[in-house]
Amino acid sequence: MHNHHNGLKTVALFGLIWAVLLGMGAIVASYTRNSSFLLIFALIGVGTTFYSYWNSDKLAIRAMHAYAVTPEQAPAMYRIVTELSQKAGQPMPALFVSPTPAPNAFATGRNPSHAAVCCTEGILALLDERELRGVLGHELMHVYNRDILTSSIAAAIAGVIATIGQMLSFGMMFGGGNDREGNGGNPLAALAMAILAPFAAMVIQLAISRTREYDADQDGAALTGDPLALASALRKLEMGTARAPLAPTKALVNTSHMMIANPFRAADVSRLMSTHPPMGERIARLEAMAGGGYRAR
Repeated sequence: MHNHHNGLKTVALFGLIWAVLLGMGAIVASYTRNSSFLLIFALIGVGTTFYSYWNSDKLAIRAMHAYAVTPEQAPAMYRIVTELSQKAGQPMPALFVSPTPAPNAFATGRNPSHAAVCCTEGILALLDERELRGVLGHELMHVYNRDILTSSIAAAIAGVIATIGQMLSFGMMFGGGNDREGNGGNPLAALAMAILAPFAAMVIQLAISRTREYDADQDGAALTGDPLALASALRKLEMGTARAPLAPTKALVNTSHMMIANPFRAADVSRLMSTHPPMGERIARLEAMAGGGYRAR
């Protein structure tokens, strides 16, 4: 749906994260002297990815305690999403509302035919209809660009790498990796991989998530034809999420990358570790887009 180069960046980032996963497999295979770990870790990555992707909508909706709404319950949401999905020539997603005062929104689902868009009660109270239209355009483009698949894969592989790193650390603590003659893989290499690989995977996952947020901003603004509406909404969301942050529970941390704004307090997540680009930069890009000055990078 987009004509910029962020798709190539995403492919390159995925190549890096898979290289980290297979690199861990190679280290563990050397350390344990069992080459089957290469295949095992690749299969774990594929299986975990498929499960996360197939169930992404259920997991996210459950984490936010969201409930399905009818056109009578959420007339503005239905009117806007119906208009934009018809304009894009795509199926109408299911609509949900989360009963939380924290202003936010997200889209989830494995493809446009099995998708859901969720707004919190907080965002519905905070934004006017024009700004809400900008937000919903952004969320719909996450669906149309298959970003749920992209983020699910990245999160799943990063999680597998973190788990393997923990297993490798425990194995070294209990003296694994040596045969009776004392032969085995390089324990220093194994220790370095156990520590650094999960961090590298997390950084790559965050880079993928940020790239897709920029894409959804640009494509959503193109869909609505109103970049300044989304820019205005992002300004309000930056202040609104600071006033009413969500608690960083495990379930919410696992789904926070889907939300249009970082739902946690600044003290709970550093800028480096945020799944979202800086709000000021997103707003500046949208304002440049409205003025005809934006160029994809």
